[in-house]
Parts: sequence; structure tokens; C-alpha cells
Amino acid sequence: MGLVTPWSVSLALVDAYSMFVKGLPRQPSVLLVVVVGAWALSFLSLVAACSTASVTSLLVNVSSTYCPSKICNRYQLSAAMAFMSWFLSFASTLFNLWLLPSL
Repeated sequence: MGLVTPWSVSLALVDAYSMFVKGLPRQPSVLLVVVVGAWALSFLSLVAACSTASVTSLLVNVSSTYCPSKICNRYQLSAAMAFMSWFLSFASTLFNLWLLPSL
């Protein structure tokens, strides 16, 4: 998940630049790199969300000595946020994939 933040910031900078210039980059190779990078990071964030959810489930089901209720609730919230992050990242990937043939 540490790669998602720099990738998103760099995409935000490219979007801001394209808004100031009043046009999208018209090179298909640039958009192809964006689509492939977004797809790979979307897949990696899904993997992170699934691993977080499985560890949380394991800690909840083992016993309360390993995971007090306050800590387990935080783990469950982080797993839910990771899945929401994956869903939004995947939606962005699909939008970029839809935009690719229009160039």
C-alpha cells in the first residue's frame, strides 16, 4: 500500500497540469503507462485488503487475549477501508481503460 500514495499523488499532479494546459496528454503510450500502473496497484491493494481481512478474522476467532476488542475493531475498520480503497482504485482503472481507445 506504500506505493499507492506516491502513484496517486503523481497522477494528481499530471491531472492538475492537464487542467492548467486545458488538454489531456494525447500520447497513447503515456495513458497506457497510467492504465497498467493503476491496474497493477489496484491488484496489489486488493491483495493487501484480503490479507488484512484474513489476519483480522484470525485474531478475532482465536481468542480475546491476542486481540482486545478495541484493537480488533480498529483492525476491522482498516480492513473495510482497504477494501473501499481497492474499489475506488479499480473504478479509476476501469475509467482509464475506457479512456484509452478514445485517443
